[in-house]
Amino acid sequence: MAQEIRNYTMNFGPQHPAAHGVLRLVLEMDGETIVRADPHVGLLHRGTEKLAESKPFNQSIGYMDRLDYVSMMCNEHAYVRAIENLMGIEAPERAQYIRTMFDEITRILNHLMWIGSNALDLGAMAVFLYAFREREELMDCYEAVSGARMHATYYRPGGVYRDLPAQMPQYRESPWHKGKDLKRLNSWREGSMLDFLDAFTADFPSKVDEYEELLTNNRIWKQRTVGIGVVSPELAQQWGMTGAMLRGSGVAWDLRKKQPYAKYAEMDFDIPLGVNGDCYDRYLVRVEEMRQSNRIIQQCVKWLRANPGPVMLKNFKVAPPSRVEMKDDMEALIHHFKLFTEGYGVPAGETYAAVEAPKGEFGCYLVSDGANKPFRVHLRAPGFAHLSSIDTVVKGHMLADVVAMIGTYDLVFGEVDR
Repeated sequence: MAQEIRNYTMNFGPQHPAAHGVLRLVLEMDGETIVRADPHVGLLHRGTEKLAESKPFNQSIGYMDRLDYVSMMCNEHAYVRAIENLMGIEAPERAQYIRTMFDEITRILNHLMWIGSNALDLGAMAVFLYAFREREELMDCYEAVSGARMHATYYRPGGVYRDLPAQMPQYRESPWHKGKDLKRLNSWREGSMLDFLDAFTADFPSKVDEYEELLTNNRIWKQRTVGIGVVSPELAQQWGMTGAMLRGSGVAWDLRKKQPYAKYAEMDFDIPLGVNGDCYDRYLVRVEEMRQSNRIIQQCVKWLRANPGPVMLKNFKVAPPSRVEMKDDMEALIHHFKLFTEGYGVPAGETYAAVEAPKGEFGCYLVSDGANKPFRVHLRAPGFAHLSSIDTVVKGHMLADVVAMIGTYDLVFGEVDR
C-alpha cells in the first residue's frame, strides 16, 4: 500500500524562542518538507518612522538605538550622518575616529549575540555562555561613555556626546566577587578606556579561537549548516541582500570599502567572503568579521592615544554649552534648554545616508522642509530585505532547517517592523 502523503499548515511563532522576535511564519509542509513559507511581520510595529516625524531631530536619536537593539550605535550613525548631510557639517576628526571605533565595538557585540543565539538554536549551549562573557566587557565601554549599557544615544550631529573617559568603572567587592577574583576582573580597568580596549583587543582573538574550537569542525554543527540555505550570488543581489548574507555568497560588497565614511578609508582591514553561500559560510564570514573588527579597534585606539582634540563642533546651532558656561551665563542656560526642547531647524532638502551595520546596509532617507522636525523619515533595514527571501531559500528543506535559516539571517524585529 502506498504511503499516505500528509500535508500540514503550521504556525512557526510568533512565540517561538528561535523566531528571534515576533516573527510568525506560516509553513505549508509535505510531511517534514517545506513546500511554502509565508512570513507575517507587523506584530511588533513600533511606528518609529512616524514617531521620528513628530519630534525634533535631536530627540529621535534614541529611537534609532531601539530599532536593531543589538547594533545600537550603528543605527545612530546613519541617522546622525543624514542630519549632518542636510546641515552641511562634519564632525571633528577625533569624533570620527571614536565613531569608527564604536561602530566596530558594536559589530563585535552583534556577532557575539548572533553566534551565541544561533548556536543555542541549533543545540549548542556552551557557546552562548562564552560569547556573553566577552559581550559584558564591551557593554562596559557603552556604559562608560553614555551611562547606558544598550541604548546609548552617544552619537550627535556634529560629533559625539563626550570624549572617552580617563578611567573605567571597576568591580566592587560583593558575595560573587572577592579577593583574587576581584583583582583579576579589575586588572584591565586600572587605566583609561583606551588601556582597557588595548587589553581587550590583545585577548579577544584567543576567545574567538575558543568559539571556533567548539563549532568550526564540530560534526553536528556542520551537519546542521553545510549545504543548508544556499543563496547564490545572483539570488542574493536580486533580493537586495547586504552584509554577511551577501558576502557569504562571495560578493565583495562592503560600504566601509566601497563608500567609506567616518575614518574607514584610513583603516587596514580585509573583507571576508564565502564560497558556497550556505549557513556554514555565513558563520565563517561573521567569525572572521569579529577578527577584522578587532584589528580596526586597535588602529583607532592607537590614533586616539596620539591625537587629543575636540569631539564636538563649536557650532552652537547643534552643540550645547558646557556645564561651566551654564553656571556663569544665563544665555548659555537658556540656549541649553532651547536646544534640547525645540531643537534646531535643518535646511530643506533630502538625503540618504547608509552605514555598514553588522546585519547589512542600514540606511536613513531623510526629508526636511526647513522645520525643526523631519518631514519624512524612512529607514532601510537589512533584516526586512533578508526575511523577504525566506520562501525562496527554505523551499524543499526540512522543518529543522528553517530554524538554521532564521538564525543565519540574524533578525531583530525592531528594525524589520520599524
